[in-house]
Amino acid sequence: MYSFLGSRDLPDLPPVRPVEFCIDLIPGATPVAKSPYKLAPSEMQELSNQIQELLDKGFIRPSYSPWGAPVLFVKKKDGSFRMCIDYRELNKLTIKNWHPLPRIDDLFDQLQGAQYFSKIDLRSGYHQLRVQDEDIPKTAFSTRYGHYEFMVMPFGLTNAPVVFMELMNRVCKPYLDQFVIVFINDILIYSKSEAEHEQHLRMIVELLKEEKLYAKFSKSEFWLKEVQFLGHVVNSEGIHVDPAKIEAIKN
Repeated sequence: MYSFLGSRDLPDLPPVRPVEFCIDLIPGATPVAKSPYKLAPSEMQELSNQIQELLDKGFIRPSYSPWGAPVLFVKKKDGSFRMCIDYRELNKLTIKNWHPLPRIDDLFDQLQGAQYFSKIDLRSGYHQLRVQDEDIPKTAFSTRYGHYEFMVMPFGLTNAPVVFMELMNRVCKPYLDQFVIVFINDILIYSKSEAEHEQHLRMIVELLKEEKLYAKFSKSEFWLKEVQFLGHVVNSEGIHVDPAKIEAIKN
């Protein structure tokens, strides 16, 4: 049932969905282009590799846009590098989406009586949503290897979390408040019995396959009696703040 979760990376452009990412600018906004940041030789090699990978998937394309944001790299826990686009100038000119992310305590109110939990992490979640055609040029970024723009929603844009949350709420709407909690690209499935949990898992996995939404198996967890979710530990006895978070604050 779970084989498709870990079978491959995102293969190509996502399908057209009922939600697309748009970038509405404040009145009078004009394009901003910044010079590329200086990168270390190892980062330059990483930049070249990641640009080629994004081109191969169709996630970016060469751009002639007057917009241009610089690129920087953040080292991940596993030692690899995440390519980040510094969209701060574009974000200053973007009209902020009024719709707030849900309160975490409101989400947890649904979990009364749950005994079994599974957590699914969507693979490179934002890249599973297209950018509206007319807004693609605004996502342009500048590098030594060329000028490119995103066909899919990149990380770092001000309204990205809320828009992705809207997509996931639409996709999971039949099951929200019944046995599913969605928070951006995390899906928590909760059930009162083993039989229920098996059925609920099957329904969500089939839904993701149908919607062509890909999950990351290595970051997903199944059939737990206790789960860490949004900085809390959840089990049949209730919801508690994750002790690791408390320890981090103490230190």
